[in-house]
Amino acid sequence: MSSEARLYGKYKEEIVGSLFKQFNYSSIMQVPKLEKIVLSRGVGDAVQDKKLIDDSVGELSLISGQKPIVTKAKKSISNFKLRDGMPIGCKVTLRRMRMYEFLDRFINVVLPRVRDFRGIPTKGFDGRGNVTIGVKEQIIFPEINVDRIKKIQGLDVTFVTSAKTDEEALALLRQFGMPFQKAK
Repeated sequence: MSSEARLYGKYKEEIVGSLFKQFNYSSIMQVPKLEKIVLSRGVGDAVQDKKLIDDSVGELSLISGQKPIVTKAKKSISNFKLRDGMPIGCKVTLRRMRMYEFLDRFINVVLPRVRDFRGIPTKGFDGRGNVTIGVKEQIIFPEINVDRIKKIQGLDVTFVTSAKTDEEALALLRQFGMPFQKAK
């Protein structure tokens, strides 16, 4: 692991100054930054097959480089045969250098492997400067061995920023090189 991720260096040297000018901030501390990246996956079929949770945990740990936590159901829903406390998914939170290294891999290696990729839609923003991108197949990640996969599943990648508005977050992520679709 390098002492400093490439995109973190780019953020400090180029992006901060560029966003400072673009949004006319009064202090350098107002410039938005990437706080964390959360990879999460809901495994609905885990109610019938408990091994799917273990497979998901293994895949997320390969993709992220750290061990995910298993998320459990908060309440029982009889129509889904779901009981309170049953494992139904997993998630992992990346911060600091691991976060920047994952972002670098995501932009330069993973997204180009998506079939029929036309850019990330900008509708994934939540209104408070965070964006969630749904990935339909885990096989676009080079760490995943296609032969060992039992079931193709998607996952959500959430980029949490300190930006106050979606416009600022979009500008920040575009500067990192995130290929968003052009507004129509």
